[in-house]
Amino acid sequence: MQQRTRRSFLSLAGTAAAGAMAAACGSNTGRPGDPPPSTAASAGAPPPSSAAKVTLQQWYHAYGEDGVQDAVKEYAASYPNAEVRVQWNPGDYDSKIVTALQNSAVPDVFEGQVKIDWVRQGQVVALDDLVAPVKNDFSPAVLAAQTVEGKVYGIPQSTDTQVLCYRKSLLQAAGVQPPQTVDELVDAAGKLTKDGVKGLFAGNDGGVGTLTGPLMWSAGLDYLGNGNREVGFDDPRAATAFGKLHTLNTNGSLLLGAPADWSDPSAFIDGLCAMQWTGLWNLPKIRDALNDDFAVLPFPKLDDSGAASVPVGAYGAMVNAKSAHVNEAKAFVKWLWVDQTKDQLEFATRYGFHVPARQSLIDKADALRSGPAADVVRYLKDNSRLIGGPMWTQASNTALSDAVSKIAKEGADPAAQTKAAVAVAKSELKRLFG
Repeated sequence: MQQRTRRSFLSLAGTAAAGAMAAACGSNTGRPGDPPPSTAASAGAPPPSSAAKVTLQQWYHAYGEDGVQDAVKEYAASYPNAEVRVQWNPGDYDSKIVTALQNSAVPDVFEGQVKIDWVRQGQVVALDDLVAPVKNDFSPAVLAAQTVEGKVYGIPQSTDTQVLCYRKSLLQAAGVQPPQTVDELVDAAGKLTKDGVKGLFAGNDGGVGTLTGPLMWSAGLDYLGNGNREVGFDDPRAATAFGKLHTLNTNGSLLLGAPADWSDPSAFIDGLCAMQWTGLWNLPKIRDALNDDFAVLPFPKLDDSGAASVPVGAYGAMVNAKSAHVNEAKAFVKWLWVDQTKDQLEFATRYGFHVPARQSLIDKADALRSGPAADVVRYLKDNSRLIGGPMWTQASNTALSDAVSKIAKEGADPAAQTKAAVAVAKSELKRLFG
């Protein structure tokens, strides 16, 4: 299986929004001979200097960017209070984590995005004591991705998003203005489709995986509402927004069957499309290929009652509640993801292209100060929306994704399909909250 780019989990149809987080290879590598977790030491405190160093297992998914694996191993090797062994995990990392949390004391530390079921089943450790001194330094949407019922279970590592990239020269030649509404986007995609170039690329699935959330947000709606206790898209405007994806899939303006999917910029760089919905991490490659002949936009609003948006995704450093060394694991997480700000900045901006999770570090990132990258930072500040979130379950995600796919690909009735997805999401909320 190909390695994923750092933030391919942002795709709704993939593992992110609810992803396989509520669902997870490898054998059980627990350590049955180890003593139970210590509860006497203060949370997050390093072990006494006279004590023998414990060994911690830290898991990452297989980042696609060059240098990431070596960097995280160097971070781990420089930690003075434990031996930290990094495991790189190609393939279906999210499913592997779920299996590990259910059955094993390994890993001690891992990256993930918390789900309410993990908390309800006592599989992860709350990290409020670690994050408290810097809590206000994280954007609300990024921290919300790691928060369940008021407690924080992951320290955000970096922030990713997706934006609409467009070729300025192609829009100018076609007399098309950068789209500010969904209807303008549909119209622009049609006008830009000519001479072997498609107007828009949003994934080989026709945009189902990437655009479901943005379409919902364009109508001023969300996955969940009222403190995550109600379905947020139980509204006729959701069906109207989802119906726009059917129009795009049937008017011939969408690029389908591209050699690489939406998370790779090659379709845009190679001139197969005039606009592409893709990840922030691709901006350096696009800039190297096209110089200043491109710009970025958030996903447009449906109308004046809606809103433009960019999705937010962020893996966080988490601690396995079954770890034989919970306090030592917490101490390492604090050291790396709270104290070591230089490494945090490097992790976000040197390998691939991402935004630091800490607001105070963004101004220190030279690469984010100008051009499209600076625009993305502004969109994250003004238009960021969380994909799904910890209360958004796998069952709800599957139901919504299936509904939007039927609308987009089969021309199924948007109102009926949306209603069916709402029913499943309501059932899941009842399961969670009664």
